[in-house]
Amino acid sequence: MKGLKACYKSEAAFRQEVWLSVILIPLAMIFGKTGIEQSILIATVFLVLIVEILNSAIESVVDRIGDEYHVLSGAAKDMGSAAVWLSLMLLIVVWLIILI
Repeated sequence: MKGLKACYKSEAAFRQEVWLSVILIPLAMIFGKTGIEQSILIATVFLVLIVEILNSAIESVVDRIGDEYHVLSGAAKDMGSAAVWLSLMLLIVVWLIILI
């Protein structure tokens, strides 16, 4: 719970995704026709939150090491952001496939 609290407190993107999940999870329950569809829709929402937490953890560790730029530090942060972006794209694709 400390990790969730710390991420919510320090990461604006995580806060936005939490509030988006407050909207999307009830919508998944309404628009998912079967329990499986509802589960898949909800799982994609949680996946985005999980990946965002992992990305925030990577960024925290890199920032803890030092403020000076290093190519590997930049690459680690970029990869974490790419993972978040991919999870968001997965959410969009799955929701479109199931709901359309």
